[in-house]
Amino acid sequence: MLFMVIERFKGGDPGPVGERFHLRGRLIPEGNSIEFVASWMTSDGAACYQLMQAPSRDALDSWMVNWRDLVDFDVVEVMPSADFWAIRNAK
Repeated sequence: MLFMVIERFKGGDPGPVGERFHLRGRLIPEGNSIEFVASWMTSDGAACYQLMQAPSRDALDSWMVNWRDLVDFDVVEVMPSADFWAIRNAK
């Protein structure tokens, strides 16, 4: 499953998140089946949009707990548009 993870940096400050990432990496727990796909930053640096692959929404919790002191999260399940339309048109 694909998830758009919207990260809003507390205080709008990306600095602490960047520092932790450069020191410790993405902090996906070892043995977890979460996979980073891509990310985009807002032009003001206050938020990041990450596309993640995981077996379920719940699987992301073990990763997000490592960042919750610095980030507020919104998670939305997404799929490629072609897949959406193929499923919709098959009904």
